[in-house]
Amino acid sequence: MKAGVLALQGDVEEHGEAFRRAAGELGVSLEVVYVKRPAQLKEVDVLAIPGGESTTIGVLAKRAGLLEPLRDAVKSGLPTLGTCAGAVLMSSDVVDAVVGRTDQPLLGVLEAAVVRNAFGRQRESFEADLQLEDFGQVRAVFIRAPAFVKTWGGAKPLGPLPHGRYGTVYAAVVQRHMVATAFHPELSTTAFHRLMLEIARR
Repeated sequence: MKAGVLALQGDVEEHGEAFRRAAGELGVSLEVVYVKRPAQLKEVDVLAIPGGESTTIGVLAKRAGLLEPLRDAVKSGLPTLGTCAGAVLMSSDVVDAVVGRTDQPLLGVLEAAVVRNAFGRQRESFEADLQLEDFGQVRAVFIRAPAFVKTWGGAKPLGPLPHGRYGTVYAAVVQRHMVATAFHPELSTTAFHRLMLEIARR
């Protein structure tokens, strides 16, 4: 199998290593492809869009001619994991907790609304143990984290969290072949990368 990691900005290497560990646990032979060109999307069986800065990733993807091919690949069924900024990029509706509506490039493939920086800036980063359906208990690392505030259609929210400003928010969303997390699973667990490989094997 080939696992792709969108390699424009953010914690790219961490996702590559998480895929390798997950493949080892599953007994799967795996090659990691660091995706920087549209043609590479056709080579991979599964994709991770890493955390970083969502506007930067979107702008760089657009500049590299990757935005539309990415959208098409995910819509066509490519199993895709988006974490933190990657989850923002996948979402259909995005606002920032400070500046409000943004005009950033989005894939718009996930039927979810997200608030960027919902938990504050870098100094408000935190860790928490979450009980997530289909994943069990996971240690979640939230770094300048967004939050899912609404889902619709086929999207299923996971991991409800109390939030003073937004009421109940969610740590993750699952929609068919897509998983998006507000936190960074690549730093603490292989559960999400393992699931993506399992989806790709079906």
